Amino acid sequence: MSKIWFITGSSRGFGRRFTEAALSRGDKVAATARNTDSLADLVATHGDAILPVSLDVTDKAAVTEAVKQAHEHFGHLDIVVNNAGFGLFGMVEELTEDNVRAQFETNVFGALWVTQAALPYLRAQGSGHIINVSSLLGLAAFPMTAGYTASKAAIEGLSDSLAQEVASFGIKVTVVEPGPFGTEFATSSAWSEPLAAYDGVREAVNAGFATMPSPDPAGVGPALLKVVDADNPPLRVFFGSLPHQVVPQVYAERLKTWEEWAEVSAEAEAGQG
Repeated sequence: MSKIWFITGSSRGFGRRFTEAALSRGDKVAATARNTDSLADLVATHGDAILPVSLDVTDKAAVTEAVKQAHEHFGHLDIVVNNAGFGLFGMVEELTEDNVRAQFETNVFGALWVTQAALPYLRAQGSGHIINVSSLLGLAAFPMTAGYTASKAAIEGLSDSLAQEVASFGIKVTVVEPGPFGTEFATSSAWSEPLAAYDGVREAVNAGFATMPSPDPAGVGPALLKVVDADNPPLRVFFGSLPHQVVPQVYAERLKTWEEWAEVSAEAEAGQG
């Protein structure tokens, strides 16, 4: 049987690839975008299998209505993909309140509103799969990534709790953690106003970023299909090879540091007098 998807940020990047992959195998998709004109070609190709929904995920009331519309239209929801988001790059000292708040409104609260709106339907039917798109940068931070890393780290923690809360209802949760891909991500990201004091750090970081791989994203859609079709899907899955190179080293360094400071950790709860 075909599956029913609700995908945010369907107009470009990963969201577009996820939508195309689902439609190409006969699934049905409620595809959201700020401007649904970008989905016109998919509507022309797939007809009633796609429901374009104009949505700004930062608008909680609009999110609730969009999820309701999708459920009423298709009669069911199988897979909810929280993909809408954008990048924010700059040194911590350079970040503005407006930029950080906008980052969290979209990347964190947008995913929260969609999840909260979908859960009553998924609980009632006793099934469903929530896909939260995080990032390598939700697990490993670099200079200039603090705003984006903080938002994706929030998604990581939210998903951990969510998975435990909804398992008894037959609902599965997966966090997708991609490395860099050749999408429109960089051009859609926000960049802070640079402070000259950090020019040396910025130059070194940009040089490092320039050497990172940028694989074609054509494979991310088929990869997600394998995840949602699995009888026992993972709570976490990397997309791309770079996370496999970076994240284990990050975790090894953390474990080493915790072990080295274990004596102080014990002293913290020993008390005085």
